[in-house]
Amino acid sequence: MRLLTLNVHAWQEEKQLDKILGLAEVIHEKRYDVIALQEVNQHQDSPLVYKDIKQDNYGLVLLEKLKHLGSDDYELHWDISHIGYEVYEEGIALLTRHPVDQVHKFYITSSNRIEFWKSRKIVGATLTIDGSSLSFYSCHLGWWGDADEPYERQINQLVQTVSSPAFLMGDFNAADSQRNEGYDYLKSKGFMDAHETAHKTFGSCTIEGKIAGWDKNSSDLKIDHIFTNDQVDVSQSSVIFNGKYEPVVSDHYGLEIECYKK
Repeated sequence: MRLLTLNVHAWQEEKQLDKILGLAEVIHEKRYDVIALQEVNQHQDSPLVYKDIKQDNYGLVLLEKLKHLGSDDYELHWDISHIGYEVYEEGIALLTRHPVDQVHKFYITSSNRIEFWKSRKIVGATLTIDGSSLSFYSCHLGWWGDADEPYERQINQLVQTVSSPAFLMGDFNAADSQRNEGYDYLKSKGFMDAHETAHKTFGSCTIEGKIAGWDKNSSDLKIDHIFTNDQVDVSQSSVIFNGKYEPVVSDHYGLEIECYKK
């Protein structure tokens, strides 16, 4: 399997449409099995297209670019998490080109009010890939030490709700270099970091310096991860869209892995 996760920072990027096309071109070329996206925004005043998806939904625009390139078999699953940047319905998305058995959408925070920016929703799906049933979740968590929505409680709710075996993919706002905080807490729940266990790795950070939510950061950190409690062999894990491996398309870099069932 080939998996990708990326916080897309939707509609906050310069030359946004060019960057969406750049992302689509890589997806079309690499044919990821599952793609987890975070900060998948749509303007709250945009026209409704279907269900809760509006005309400028980043995921929908990405799908249109993919179809134009010839990848017309990807399916989008999206839901709103909260209002972001005052006017955007900020959501979580999962894209896949495999049969979907069940879609999962649930909050991991005490708050489920979209007006509260710390509300956090998970979007996932149980898929059939090569005869195996696997569950994948696009995740965007809060911060360690938050008094309003404690990180430990978010992790507890997440691991109690997911179907196993599971892949947790996304922006965890938890640096793998910071001990005894969010990264270690999640691993203590029986999940391995695919980047850590991969036979080959390329890249070691997914953010550099100050970005939204990390206003005081001055370091290069890896806060975007792919965790799993499945028995898989990870042949390669690579930081992508970092200017070295594919052009930058967001304030986060992406992370892709190739793995095989043991």
